[in-house]
Amino acid sequence: MREVLDELLETWKAGETAGLGTVVQTFRSAPRPAGASMVVAPDGSAYGSVSGGCVEGAVYELAQEVVGSGGATLQRYGVSDDDAFAVGLTCGGILDVFVEPVSQETFPELAEVVGDIEAERPVAVATVIEHPDAAWVGKRLVVRPDGHTGSLGLARADDAVADDVQGLLASGRTATLTYGPQGERRGEGMRVFVSSFAPKPRMLVFGAIDFASAVARQGTFLGYRVTVCDARPVFATPARFPDADEVVVSWPHKYLDKQAEAGALDDRTVICVLTHDPKFDVPVLERALRLDPAPAFVGAMGSRRTHDDRLARLREAGMTDEEIGRLSSPIGLDLGARTPEETAVSIAAEIIALRWGGQGERLSELDGRIHHEEHA
Repeated sequence: MREVLDELLETWKAGETAGLGTVVQTFRSAPRPAGASMVVAPDGSAYGSVSGGCVEGAVYELAQEVVGSGGATLQRYGVSDDDAFAVGLTCGGILDVFVEPVSQETFPELAEVVGDIEAERPVAVATVIEHPDAAWVGKRLVVRPDGHTGSLGLARADDAVADDVQGLLASGRTATLTYGPQGERRGEGMRVFVSSFAPKPRMLVFGAIDFASAVARQGTFLGYRVTVCDARPVFATPARFPDADEVVVSWPHKYLDKQAEAGALDDRTVICVLTHDPKFDVPVLERALRLDPAPAFVGAMGSRRTHDDRLARLREAGMTDEEIGRLSSPIGLDLGARTPEETAVSIAAEIIALRWGGQGERLSELDGRIHHEEHA
């Protein structure tokens, strides 16, 4: 929806109704990702795209229909449909498009949501796109880190969806969630599409080693914008780290200094130092453990011997016990990991546990809530 907000808000402010089509789920080689949107204005103008041209005509007509009827609808386009070629989705993909009327009556919170997005404040919109009771379809929650507004129709459903959306919002992820008709976590019948508007949190991986490639892959999977940084150009190449968003050749501590000065780091940032070479990791850890705001996670790889040597070097550099206490070293949870991929899972598990206050224990041996509130 982000790419059509200006046109959508213009119609909304004028007190008129626009038709909004949003890709909510894709299968196989669909041309646009979930979240891609198209707006049809009252004068017939169309903005944005849901398929790069394949099914725009069909969605355009449907958007005009829902404006006239006032009801939202979910439509699937793809090769399994009898008229797939008629709408032009010849790429072999399938996509679900939710088409709804948007006005001050149907989406009273739109202006506030746009304000949050423009100010880069995290906000998510959760919309019911499928339900056995048609009266639920189109209802929405607006979720922010400190709470939510609106209602899907039942407090139980509101609580369940808001809780899950907080997790998506924390990583800036967009997804379709499935529940029972009254918000039951186990069951089917209600589908909720979540549009998250938050810059992805950053993961900085220092050290262009084989473990770094696996960690970068895990970071991308978890929704981080991943940077791999190493001072050695022969190792720090995009070809070796295809899952990273960027690969930087620089001394780690110098790169971190520049990012901090540019205000490109925040309290969601995670930093993984994998070099286990003191000439690299000690200077970067000095900076990382003194950042303001403090990162969500700073971890360093190494054996117990390397860890003890690193702590001694950090103390020699003048770091206090309080500062050193922010360091997770050796990095990761005790999963018995051996391979780079298994080690990356253990690192990811520690990051998740620290974010949500988990203890890394087996759920089968615990009682109480499974989902935690975000850990301060």
